[in-house]
Amino acid sequence: MQNLPEVQLAVRALKQKLSAAGRTGRAATPRAGMVLGTGLSGLASAMRDSVRIPYAELPGFPVSTTDSHEGAFVLGDVAGVTVLAQQGRCHLYEGYQPAQVCMGVRVMAGLGVRTVVITNAAGALNPQFDAGSLMAMTDQINFTGATPLAGPNVDEWGPRFPDMSRIFDPELLALAMESASLLGIRLERGVYIGVRGPQLESPAETRMFRQWGADAIGMSTVLEVLAARHLGLRVLGISCLSNKNLPDCMAPTSLEEIVEVAARAGRQLERLLLDMVTKF
Repeated sequence: MQNLPEVQLAVRALKQKLSAAGRTGRAATPRAGMVLGTGLSGLASAMRDSVRIPYAELPGFPVSTTDSHEGAFVLGDVAGVTVLAQQGRCHLYEGYQPAQVCMGVRVMAGLGVRTVVITNAAGALNPQFDAGSLMAMTDQINFTGATPLAGPNVDEWGPRFPDMSRIFDPELLALAMESASLLGIRLERGVYIGVRGPQLESPAETRMFRQWGADAIGMSTVLEVLAARHLGLRVLGISCLSNKNLPDCMAPTSLEEIVEVAARAGRQLERLLLDMVTKF
């Protein structure tokens, strides 16, 4: 599931389209990449001199079928720093394979990205966390039953058995906590668990995941993080906590509610990332 030829084809196509739009050389080499999850695509609007390339224009690149994911790469300048943002992603629950789910991160690396911020909307499992707040990921649990690293290893990407003792970069995490403190933003820290979906978790599952040590839950991110670490990228993960899972008084929720709350939390995330990006 290490799709080197497909990634190389998409990288070439993206470079050609950026060149046609006048972004060449250093102007097309991003210092950082950002994966913007459910309801979080607004950050791309803060970019100056931006170029937007829909996924559908890149050969073999998967297109999200979820309405809350816009489906485009956006290259632009944030506070004088060139950033490549992935507006929306695809998921296992849409029927995509792990290699397709991780293709965005691998394409970013092909364009020279060495630092990536991966964001998502997630449900809070920790009862001390509130909906609408942010959580920096300190670790993750992959409960999807899948991995993007299966199959023949692409040695130019990374080792056959990549180390995962420090999945999320300690320096980036410390920078996020420092920036949040200066901006007056409450930034929780915790463990993210990724599940396949698309169904939301039951009360019994919520209890189990919490007993495992998970603080937030979602249907994305974990496979992208594995692919990014295999590539040797520095990774920062931030969840926008869109709802709160209390198994003893579970309240029904919907995608519309999740997107609405994630968008509100996304404004705080935008402030945080705008302050951090020049320090990467």
